[in-house]
Amino acid sequence: MISCSQCGKCFSHQSSLDNHMNVHASKYKCTECGKCWRSSCELAAHNRRSHSTEKPFSSSMCDKAFSEAGLLNKHTLVHPQHEWSKCQFCSKAFVRSKDLNMHMTVHIGDKSYKCHLCDAVFCHSAALKMHMRVHTGDKPYKCHVCEKAFCESGSLNKHMRIHTGDKPYKCHMCDKAFSTSGGQNIHMRVHTGDKPYKCTTCEKAFSDSGSLSRHTRVHTRDKPYRCHMCDKAFSTSGGQNIHMRVHTGDRPYKCTVCEKAFSEYGTLSRHMRVHTGDKPYKCSLCNKNFSHSNSLQQHKHKVHSSERRQL
Repeated sequence: MISCSQCGKCFSHQSSLDNHMNVHASKYKCTECGKCWRSSCELAAHNRRSHSTEKPFSSSMCDKAFSEAGLLNKHTLVHPQHEWSKCQFCSKAFVRSKDLNMHMTVHIGDKSYKCHLCDAVFCHSAALKMHMRVHTGDKPYKCHVCEKAFCESGSLNKHMRIHTGDKPYKCHMCDKAFSTSGGQNIHMRVHTGDKPYKCTTCEKAFSDSGSLSRHTRVHTRDKPYRCHMCDKAFSTSGGQNIHMRVHTGDRPYKCTVCEKAFSEYGTLSRHMRVHTGDKPYKCSLCNKNFSHSNSLQQHKHKVHSSERRQL
């Protein structure tokens, strides 16, 4: 973890700390109330929420209006789902009836708009126009905070939550919140225990497709993430990122008790047992406890294997 020298807040990445430092530098300061923010995007969101009188996003279920689409999405959760408009063909539900009508064309609409470059067909000309960007590579929706661009406005809106920290999708069973509805749906499987993604090679099942894809590489031994500085390859991007610290010397995980720093969180966790005295590994033969698994294995080999030989 990297700590701020001015307020002590800790961050897992240098980029997060860099953004946070803008709060102290007063780079993005509100002229109305004096509050400081990490980025121009956060400042703009604050002005809309706190100081703007414009509220263009209206609820179709009550008379409330909001300055941001994200605030309207949060408000929507106040209305119970039995008030929502449900699709008779699938399980999707919509707050606004016009959104349901648009969705219904997926099931019963005439798909007369055909792509001349592939076999895709659409019910609306707007949907075909959006699809064509797959072929042209056109990305007209640009983020004003970073350099990323998107082919859909919805994708840009989702991306902006990385900068604003907005998480409008809240779990009704715990206090967790998410920036996308997909993230919320995946999280709900923690509570339901649902694991719809099953491995075709072994019996393991997973709650999301990404976890299944990573697991499949155990069987295929596929290592698509290659280090550009040596010949090592990894099955996950996380493994590649951790390995890169061998070359960069980056050690972002710092001990809060002593001055040691580590390239992996797991190594820091093991080190902390030096200070806490925690010994989670227990010998099943003599009930002796150890702080590390390899210490337990060495103990069993030295003490108990010799005991068995004597017998």
